[in-house]
Amino acid sequence: MFERPASGERAVLVQLDFGQGAVDERLSELKLLAASAGASVEAVVQGRRSAPDPALFAGRGKVAEVGEVLRANAADLVIFNHALSPAQQRNLERELSCRVIDRTALILDIFALRARSHEGKLQVELAQLDHLSTRLVRGWTHLERQKGGIGLRGPGETQLETDRRLLGNRVKLLKSRLQQMEKQRKVRRRARERRDVLSVSLVGYTNAGKSTLFNALTKAGSYAADQLFATLDTTSRRLYVGGGNVVLSDTVGFIRDLPHALVAAFRATLEETAHADLLLHVVDSASEDRDAQIAAVNQVLAEIGAAEVPQIMVWNKIDLTHAGAAVERGDCDRIRRVFLSARTGEGLDLLREALAEMAGQASGPNAGDMPGFVPDNPLQQ
Repeated sequence: MFERPASGERAVLVQLDFGQGAVDERLSELKLLAASAGASVEAVVQGRRSAPDPALFAGRGKVAEVGEVLRANAADLVIFNHALSPAQQRNLERELSCRVIDRTALILDIFALRARSHEGKLQVELAQLDHLSTRLVRGWTHLERQKGGIGLRGPGETQLETDRRLLGNRVKLLKSRLQQMEKQRKVRRRARERRDVLSVSLVGYTNAGKSTLFNALTKAGSYAADQLFATLDTTSRRLYVGGGNVVLSDTVGFIRDLPHALVAAFRATLEETAHADLLLHVVDSASEDRDAQIAAVNQVLAEIGAAEVPQIMVWNKIDLTHAGAAVERGDCDRIRRVFLSARTGEGLDLLREALAEMAGQASGPNAGDMPGFVPDNPLQQ
């Protein structure tokens, strides 16, 4: 009989190299994720493999090494920077006698901590239940015990089946509520389109400085911190620029290998991005891994149908790179990049002028018709 170990906070991180590259950056990101979830990182175990082991993911020798590190550091939690199958997770917990979670569960835990709005909490719960549903099968065998006795014998429903049925009912309820909220959002979106208000969404890798930029432009006072996924809930504010009013929306940050359950659960919110007239793609210009971060953001944008929405690249944090505030234009004099610092305010006036130019060029609700403004592929710039 296998019962899952209790959770802990003293963690050992496991990062394996399967030839995908950027191992150091991925490990640094895992450490930030663990810290954001409240874990205390006691040790790190790394290794190289050509492919994951079907049973233990890391192979029996590497798992034995993880076990030794666990005992040496009195840790009680192992975090894999990879997606584990339910069987692999169960086998690892049997071998290590401690709680084992993967990258998906870690991100879901952070989202659960940070969700503030009612809709955000529903979206996180839906993603967690979708992830949990695959972990019910043979992962908690103690749930399959049936109480026996006089009057209780016979073909009854096992506890596992009951949990699966109740979980399915809850998922249906959450989807129904989120669909209702999506309808309300569509009504508000149509109202903006009738008023010919330019809709602008901030997108970018998590911790690129989107919320800081949003606050600097709108004085909204949204929560901003130097941490991953500091804010999840989409916030919109009206912003007046020289060319007229625009509606600026701050959205959840993206990350490489973003769990599909999260993309599905947050699809309704992320559709605001897909229906925007213009995207301000905020980039942490001080990050050595910025090209990979840009690629990860564009991948998620493609998944939600926002790949064709026009973009202006906003290279943030120039105060850390000692670059100057500037506007870079490409073919047909269209704006490609704005270099600024949301923290110090340097270059914000240039971004406001760029937004005023876009608002002045907009001839209707679809900013894609703006003359001389064609979306570039940021990876080719």
